[in-house]
Amino acid sequence: MIISGKPSRPYSTEKREAKAAQTRTRLVAAALDILRQSGGQALSLDAVARAVGVTRLTVYNQFGSRNGLLEAAFDAVAEQGNLTGIAKAMAMPEPRAALAWVVRTFCYFWMSNEGLGGIFAAAAMDAELSKALAARNERRRALLGLLVDRQGIAEGQAKADIVDLLFTLTSFATFTTLRGEQRDGEAVCALLLPLCDQIFSGEPRSISPAAT
Repeated sequence: MIISGKPSRPYSTEKREAKAAQTRTRLVAAALDILRQSGGQALSLDAVARAVGVTRLTVYNQFGSRNGLLEAAFDAVAEQGNLTGIAKAMAMPEPRAALAWVVRTFCYFWMSNEGLGGIFAAAAMDAELSKALAARNERRRALLGLLVDRQGIAEGQAKADIVDLLFTLTSFATFTTLRGEQRDGEAVCALLLPLCDQIFSGEPRSISPAAT
């Protein structure tokens, strides 16, 4: 039985959804511009709304809160920096090859996002931004922990030492310090790869304070 009534308007719905997606993209881009240029404290739903020329309610409906906006901005940065390639590393059967892929991925990620320095600097003055960034960084620590588990050569404190060292070496701060004015990103990656591999193999125990 067919009930008569107004026909559906799938095309209109698609247009609305496409417009909403475009608006979301513009909002995220505006949020990243504010984070990179003005510092995290300047980021608010109101500031993003003004930058894009929409109402605060539009921003709220898209993200729900400032933290939701931050998460969307970080997702966009991760996608632009090809962090999605991490999934390929986790599918590799050989842990050392997987680690090398992860190290390269983060080198290229830090290298490809010139605005990250501003975001990290802003986090020093913005507790909510700092917390959001820390949570993202903990994902990297968890990933490295999984690889160390797969390697199967360390547990307990020995595992924690290896994970902490790898976590530090693959950080934005380490990458930026090593890059300085003397090296390009490729040179930094070339420095980090063998060192991370050595640590991953359990060799840092020979240079730890407890062993000296």
